[in-house]
Order: sequence, then C-alpha cells, then structure tokens
Amino acid sequence: MKHILKKCLKTGMLFCYRLMTFLPIKKDVIVFESNLGRNYTGSPRSIYEEMVRQGMDQKYRCYYILDQTDISLPGNIKTVRNSRFFYYYSMAVARVWVCDTRFPNYMIKRKGCRYIQTWHGTPLKKLALDMDDVKMADETISEYKKNFRENTATWDYLISQNPFSTETFKRCFDFHKTMLEIGYPRNDVLFRENNEADIVKIKKEYQIPLDKKVILYAPTWRDDAYYENGSYKFVTPLDFNRLKECFGSEYVILIKYHYMVRERIDWSVYDGFCIPFDNRHDIAKLYLASDILMTDYSSVMFDYSLLDRPMIFYAFDLEEYKDNLRGFYFDFMKEAPGPICITNDEVIAAIKEADSAAGIPESDKEKYKEFKKKYNPFDDGKASEKVVKLIESFVTKKKPV
Repeated sequence: MKHILKKCLKTGMLFCYRLMTFLPIKKDVIVFESNLGRNYTGSPRSIYEEMVRQGMDQKYRCYYILDQTDISLPGNIKTVRNSRFFYYYSMAVARVWVCDTRFPNYMIKRKGCRYIQTWHGTPLKKLALDMDDVKMADETISEYKKNFRENTATWDYLISQNPFSTETFKRCFDFHKTMLEIGYPRNDVLFRENNEADIVKIKKEYQIPLDKKVILYAPTWRDDAYYENGSYKFVTPLDFNRLKECFGSEYVILIKYHYMVRERIDWSVYDGFCIPFDNRHDIAKLYLASDILMTDYSSVMFDYSLLDRPMIFYAFDLEEYKDNLRGFYFDFMKEAPGPICITNDEVIAAIKEADSAAGIPESDKEKYKEFKKKYNPFDDGKASEKVVKLIESFVTKKKPV
C-alpha cells in the first residue's frame, strides 16, 4: 500500500511539473545539482561559490538540489529537497541549470533555459554510447544508450578538461553543441588552497591527525557489484590490517567512497588508522590533505596529478575490468603515472618507495610529466570564473570574454 501511495504521489508531482512548464521563465533563477543530488560537492559547488565570492548570490536566486537539506551552505542560496514540489517548480522556471551528472529524462528543458553540464571527470573507462554492455542494476544496454542520448540532447554546454576528453565526449555523448575547454571548476581549489596554512585548516576540519602522513584511498565503483539500482558496494581485497602493521605509526588512510557507493563498514576496528569519508565530503579537500593517492581506474587520477604528488594504482581486477566489465579508452598500463599493483605485497612496496622518495619516485617522473601534459592542459585555477561569466552573459546578452 505504501509503495502504491508513493507511486501515485510521484505521478501527481510529475503532472504538476508539466503544468509548471507553462509558467514564465525567471531569468534570475539558477539551479545547481551535484552527484544526483547526493551531496554539495564538485564543479557545481565551485561555480556557485565563485558567484558568492563575486557577490552574485545577491543578484540571482540560487537553488541547490539535495536529498538531504539539513546542511549549511555559504551565501544567499536555498537548498531544495530532491523530488519535492519546489524542486519541480525551480527546475521549471530556471534560466540556468548547472549539473555534473544527469537530471532525470522526464525533466523538460525549456527553450529559454541554458543547461551547463560540467560532467565529473576525464574518462579512462568507456562511457555511455561507447559501452558494449552494461552490468548496472535494472537497465539493458539498449535502454541505457537510449536514455543517455535523450539526456545529452538537452545539454547546451559541456566542460572538458583536455583535448582527449573533448573528442571522447563528442562521440560517446553524441554531443554537438558548445564544448567549454576550460578545465574543471572543482579543481580551482587545488590552485587556491595548496599551501601549508590551508592544508592544516582542512586537516583540522576533517579531524585528520597533523602528526601523520596521509594516504588517500579513492577507488571507483564496480558496475556489477550492487545492492539495488543506484546503490553499489565498496569492493576491495586490500588488507587494511597488514597496512596498519606496516605503516600505522607514520600514516593514516583516508577511505573515500565513490558517490554511487552505499556502505556501513565499521572502520573503528582499525583504531584510527582508517578514516572513512562518504559522498557528503568533497574529495578536492582530501586531495589537498593527502601525501599519496591510491586509486584504481577512477578519474581522480587526472585531478590529483595537478598536485605533483605520488599516485599508486591498486588494480586487483585489472583484466576483468578492462576486458569484461567496462573497457578502457587508452593503454592504462602504459600511461598510468605511477606503479600498477595487483597484490597487497606490491601495494606495500609502492608505498615504501614513495615514502623513501618523499614524493614522486624518480622512475615515475617522466611518465607523470607526460600524463599532465596530455590530460591537464586547461586547468588553471580560473575555470569557475569563466563559467560565471558565461552565466552572466545569458542575462546581459553580452558575449563572455
């Protein structure tokens, strides 16, 4: 009975939304959303906070879509609960949409609305229309591609981090409108706060010990490991007990879940060595707080390379992931700017090597340099400013410079 009532309520809300699309568009309304409404992070957050720095939050009516609205945001903005009445109203009358994933396909982007799609990373693993199969919950490959194509057709602007992404996005998203080759707004903070004072401030805010070195472990999600649609498992055979034995006196490990992951692991058994961070935490701050990044096939590698700090790739399921689960766009084994580890022994050896080098090991420096040259030519710490100028141009009709 509860399920039926919930379905009826949603149907009624969607009907109301259709009616709302006949209301006039309000040129001062901007709607932001990060990671399907699950948090306040990423490029949409950075763009909004740049508006706050410029005092533009007083000029525009800004709304941030969130599943949970009980968080405090800076500036003059209202949080809007996902899939509630005001959510549909603000989407219907907004002049600008800013999003880093996808709004639901039933959302009607009106003629006077401009949609800035920031996306959420340079791709290593195959995306969207380039995928040969899909192993996510409740969706076939044909349904997935059809839904994706319909969604990308609503985007007016798409942000790219590098020429490789530009060409890949055009093809895999079937995108032929305006590409913004400006780097990711979410990375501006890596230029602005990469200093000792700000890093200490971040560590205090996130309760990260000041007397320990920091490893950030941020793996991606696995399409075939899920509890239900949109709720994925944290999959890793990493031996945290062994890592603690080897490095517990000098290091802590920050465990950062992907925003699609839903887990309730009791990390307290590792007695402060492992510190978990869920999808509510912005990973950019954790980049700054860390000395070493350990990941797998996640796009975090492209952003983190801006900091010139060592990276370790724990790719325990490399062949399965590459050949069966998703597939890669480039030769990961050749281009990864750090050691690729399959076993726990290799991970331990790689951490020791990075620790001994007190930075990027000499053997990885040239590969790291080439990686940055290819994948980070646009990030300059000013991407948010450029998007804000674009938003201003929608209202003033002046072409952004």
